[in-house]
Order: sequence, then C-alpha cells, then structure tokens
Amino acid sequence: MIMQWRFSHIIPYTALILSLMASAAQAIEPETAFGLPHLQTPAAETVEIGLSTETIALTSNFSGTNLTIFGALDNADPLIQRQGRYDIIVVLQGPSRDLVVRKKERHLGVWINAASETFLGVPLSYSLASTRNLQDITDPKTYRQLSVGTSNFYMAPEDPNSLSGNIPIFSDELRAIKTRQGLYTQRIGGVEFISRTLFRATLALPANVPVGRHKARALLFRNGVFLREANAGLEIVKAGFEQSVYEAAHKHSLWYGLFAVFLAMFTGWFGRILFKKD
Repeated sequence: MIMQWRFSHIIPYTALILSLMASAAQAIEPETAFGLPHLQTPAAETVEIGLSTETIALTSNFSGTNLTIFGALDNADPLIQRQGRYDIIVVLQGPSRDLVVRKKERHLGVWINAASETFLGVPLSYSLASTRNLQDITDPKTYRQLSVGTSNFYMAPEDPNSLSGNIPIFSDELRAIKTRQGLYTQRIGGVEFISRTLFRATLALPANVPVGRHKARALLFRNGVFLREANAGLEIVKAGFEQSVYEAAHKHSLWYGLFAVFLAMFTGWFGRILFKKD
C-alpha cells in the first residue's frame, strides 16, 4: 500500500519533468542544439543579365552592329568554376510573325509559285552566342526543349495535319533563307567570362534587323545540366524621317497608299515635262 502511494506520487512528477525537458529542447535554436552547427543547403546558382539600354534607334545609315550584353553568375561553386564546367548561352530573339514559304517551279519557260506552307509565330531574327560549341555543352534533346539554337526551335505549321510531307522541307528552307539573310546567326565563343562571376556576350545585329520588341535570354549550364534562365527586353525602333514613314505606313495605311500613288504619278508627269524634247 505504501509502495503504491509512492509510485502514484512519483509518476506525476516524472511526467512534469519530462514535459519541461521537452519544452527546453524545443526552445534551443537548431544552430546551437547540442553544440553542433546547423548544416544549411548551399544556395543554387543563379544568373542575371543587364542591358545598357532598353531601346536602340536605327538611322538611315545603319549597316549592322554588335550588341554587348553583360551578366553575372551568383552562388557559383568555386571548384566547378576552376574546372570551367559552367557554360552560358545568350540568345536575342526578334519579334514573331506568320511567314509563308513558297516553292517556285518553271512551266513553259515561266517561273510560277507552286506548293507553299505557312508557319505561325516565326522569329524574324535569332542571334546566339555561347561559351563553347553547342554539342560540347549539352545534348540536342535539351536544346529542343529549351528552343535554343537556330535549328532547334519549333516552327508551327498552319496545318499540322497536312499530308503533303512538305513541312520539314519548307521549315529547313525557311531557316536557310534566314541564315543567308544574316538574320539567323550563331557565334561560338561569343560569351566569355571577364572575371570569376562576370561574363560578356557579343551578339550580331544585321543591317536588316527587324523593328520591334526583342527578347534576350541567358541560360546557365553546369556539367551539361540546365540550371537557370534570365530574361531582358530590348526595343529596336527606327529614328528620324524613316520612323515617321514607318509609322505612317502602319497606322494610316490607306492614306499612305494614296499618297504613294499620287507621288508616283506626279513624279512621272514632272519628269516628262522636264525632259520633254521640243
């Protein structure tokens, strides 16, 4: 009976002591619990890019130029950095538009338009710069998933169920035409690290660069694995008299067309009077 009384009093005190010990353990910060440092997960690498200007004005004597984009790599692993296993690809993609590709055939000595394919939302320009050859950075499947590379982004046909079999052929021909025009370019080695964390990318802007909103992308790879992407915007506009003509043609197309016809008729009439022989 005595032993039972003692245990009945000891049990509540024991529970109280255990409860206080649990509360004290919860109150200890993880960093100092049991005198051991708290191990934190290393921060993931990130990439940032910056443009010196958000607008580029094209004048009448514009013959093409190089665009320089600066960027920074944060939280880089020093060991991987020393091994040179970080790679950067920078892309400047122009505005998109629906484009028609036509095949010309000769009939009876006359060239006529035959088969054609329409592709939706095709980038009018595409400039790429990379630290190394693309095949040395990652695999083609990753490039197709990221739409990186002049031959890897998808060209959506207007009729994907077409049975003509011309879609792959016309798609490749459209890329080849843009490449010959200097609108699709790839510059291997165009991205270089100027310090341990800062890099510089040089992209080509051809003389016929399209006007509109351009998107700059910087993609970070580590040992062939895609990590992060950073984006920035760039507006390319015409300047001076060319800009006025461009805006008039797009905003007041009817009056612009009538004025063009009148100007052509007046020029012809005035030239006839000026060079009329007596």
